Amino acid sequence: MLPGVVYFLLFHYGALAGNVIAFKEYVPFDGLWGSPWAGFGNFRRMFEDAAFWDAVLNTLWIAVLQLVFYFPVPLGLALLLHTLTWSSVRRFVQSVAYLPHFISWVIVVALFQQVLGDTGLLNSGLSGAGLHTVDIIGDPDAFKPLVVAQVIWKDAGWGTIIFLAALAQVDEQQYEAAAIDGAGPWRRFWHVTLPAIRPVVVLLLIMRLGDILSVGFEQMLLQRDAVGPQAAEVIDTFVYHQGIVGGDYGFAAAAGLFKGFVGALLVYAANKVAHRLGEQGVYR
Repeated sequence: MLPGVVYFLLFHYGALAGNVIAFKEYVPFDGLWGSPWAGFGNFRRMFEDAAFWDAVLNTLWIAVLQLVFYFPVPLGLALLLHTLTWSSVRRFVQSVAYLPHFISWVIVVALFQQVLGDTGLLNSGLSGAGLHTVDIIGDPDAFKPLVVAQVIWKDAGWGTIIFLAALAQVDEQQYEAAAIDGAGPWRRFWHVTLPAIRPVVVLLLIMRLGDILSVGFEQMLLQRDAVGPQAAEVIDTFVYHQGIVGGDYGFAAAAGLFKGFVGALLVYAANKVAHRLGEQGVYR
């Protein structure tokens, strides 16, 4: 465990000390302690910045869409894989479903552009058939459903791993007893499968809520210019452009600290709800 502990201490917990620049007018040449204090000035600027609230709104919209449409997909895929009786077929399907997870977002975005872009495969077919073409990649109105579809294609298979592990722990005798009592497939799922995997579902849902404001930095950054910041700017890209590109490090750190604070509150609230429902949650 020592290498993992050292990694988290240095690059996660140790890095938290850098949040002090959110309360400073940080200048790299003056250093962390030489830069003048700004108090809550960066936060006041942030809350008064319309571009910041546009980024928050876009982030929330994409996060809600991912929670509603992406989160159930790995569970459904795991249930389908669990019902396959031929182990060779199941391993093949799992391998195919896992593969997109290991492809970088640069390649994924390029693939979607080659298929759905202005000169992509879809428009080539429509143009050849004499039909009206559509540039889905460059359409701001289609951007949010598009990024959710990309996440589903890339990570749904990988997300099934934990659900498959939970399903493997369900006692087969419970299914047999339920079938003897006359329970059909739906009732067996509702009264046997779902109660068995509910703690895992609740745990993953809490973790997803805590990370809800992180909707994919690379994915958004690579497609931001195609649809414009009004549609694609999220908190992570806002922090990048304000801090790394614009050099306003204190302001960017304030936005990042705000995001982390909201995520911590969501984890705490969701964990309390899990306790109310009789589940352990992330911590007791």
